[in-house]
Amino acid sequence: MKQKESLVDDVVKMEWKMFQAVPNVGGKASCQEDSKTFHIMRSSQLASWSEAVLESYLGDLKDAEILRRNLLTEKYARMMQSTSPAEYARIEHLLQPIDSRAHGLIQQIVAIVLEWETELQKKFPHILKRGRPLYSKEDRLGVTSLETYLRGELMTYSLRTLELYLANIMQQKSEGINGSEITLMHTTKQYGYDSLEKANEAHKA
Repeated sequence: MKQKESLVDDVVKMEWKMFQAVPNVGGKASCQEDSKTFHIMRSSQLASWSEAVLESYLGDLKDAEILRRNLLTEKYARMMQSTSPAEYARIEHLLQPIDSRAHGLIQQIVAIVLEWETELQKKFPHILKRGRPLYSKEDRLGVTSLETYLRGELMTYSLRTLELYLANIMQQKSEGINGSEITLMHTTKQYGYDSLEKANEAHKA
């Protein structure tokens, strides 16, 4: 467990460094100064990952740093394909092309995660209503769906990391584990709730 915690901590530290360097019109956004929220959200996201996925993604971040690539900047740029198509068309040539095999892996991952998220909406509707809309068709200016956010992030992963990530969530699915519920549980615990049920009840209002 300590090894996994160390990996999560290393990943979040590297992501935070990149996140602070993401260019933003009008200067730094307020979220780029909020390290506590960033740590809660990203460490919760990584809680359901296996050590193999964490090690591979940490390698992606280190490789990117050597090449002076900011994977967080690229993630947000990828999202613009859905949220701001015209602007995306102007910057697309600056992004590395996505391997055709990666596209297939991403499709499989997104399908499983959206299935999990749909289950969570039914189980904990009051928590989830405060989050992102689920599907890319719901994207609009200033609002990015979970599907679009997830695709954007997955497009920054190496083929190796995508393969390990898919294997991880397929294993969880075969065991009846909802990986998104693990993330939600870790998030709510860091905000002081003993259980998802209590958090859901508290968010009824």
